[in-house]
Amino acid sequence: MTDSLLPVRGSPGSPYTRKMLAVLRYRRIPYRYLQSESKDLPAPKVGLIPIFYFKDDTGAMTAEVDSTPIIRRLEEEYPGRSIIPEDPAIAFINYLLEDYGDEWLTKAMFHYRWYYEDDIEMAGAVLPHYADVSQPDELMTQMKLVFSERQISRLYVVGSNNTTAPVIEDSYKRFLGCLNDHLKDLPFLMGQRPGSADFACFGQLTQLTQFDPTPAKVAAANFPRVHAWVSKMEDLCGIEPGDDGFVTAASFPGTLTALLKELGRTYVPVMLANAAAIDQGRDQVEAVVEGRPWTQEPFPYQAKCLQWLRIEYARLDVGDRDRVDTILAGTGCERLLAKPN
Repeated sequence: MTDSLLPVRGSPGSPYTRKMLAVLRYRRIPYRYLQSESKDLPAPKVGLIPIFYFKDDTGAMTAEVDSTPIIRRLEEEYPGRSIIPEDPAIAFINYLLEDYGDEWLTKAMFHYRWYYEDDIEMAGAVLPHYADVSQPDELMTQMKLVFSERQISRLYVVGSNNTTAPVIEDSYKRFLGCLNDHLKDLPFLMGQRPGSADFACFGQLTQLTQFDPTPAKVAAANFPRVHAWVSKMEDLCGIEPGDDGFVTAASFPGTLTALLKELGRTYVPVMLANAAAIDQGRDQVEAVVEGRPWTQEPFPYQAKCLQWLRIEYARLDVGDRDRVDTILAGTGCERLLAKPN
């Protein structure tokens, strides 16, 4: 029986782990969840989690860590209960919103966790225990200090600093407002059934709304609907999605357009400025977001994310690109796809 289970290694404190475990549950893919290293499984090229272990053409195990392509691979290898819309135009919007969850909401998650004292205390005390809850208190006290100092020193990676803090926090609150409004009419971002975008946003919100004290207070006090949605998203194996459950381009929800406008205000200018800084060999990303300055060190991976997004758009046929263009018109997201001058 074990050989038929897909091995996955992760941690409860990882939003991407939570994203992918929820995907596996919803899609009813049999898996075995590992919370520590296994000498029988290969190490990934990059030390990130979650780690999915797939068999290659020779039967040997390979380790993969990037959640977005892993989701697409799972779609190919495990048919049924898809989280990728069949309509190519809607599939692209789903891809865009998934990237937003993975690459922008993570800024809020990491920022809140390692910027405020209450959150630092919570994360520093709890997260090291995920490796082994049986370790002595003395060791855990030392690990708390070492782990916290290391993570705080890495805030620059997501662009969290005193200049960008208000931008990140206001964006988080607006996102909660957009999601709350959307959920009044539809149970998922992508309609009557969840798409990969739902799971990406859910992953970050498992930490923001239910673990880290400062953003969790914001959600509990102002957006109980979103708080409940996060709990429900954890395990959707019991729902039976309809074939026509995804939103359509012809009747695209205004609440989803409002969310896309939020992307246009925040995620878009930072993604474009980051890519430009890397293309020009600059050591600083500089942008204006909501009339306020944004500065951070360049993030090469997010430049790749933008490139992959544009590749997905280029793969669409003319008619599907036109429908995507219509959906994105006026949201600010169209700037991501504009041809360079």
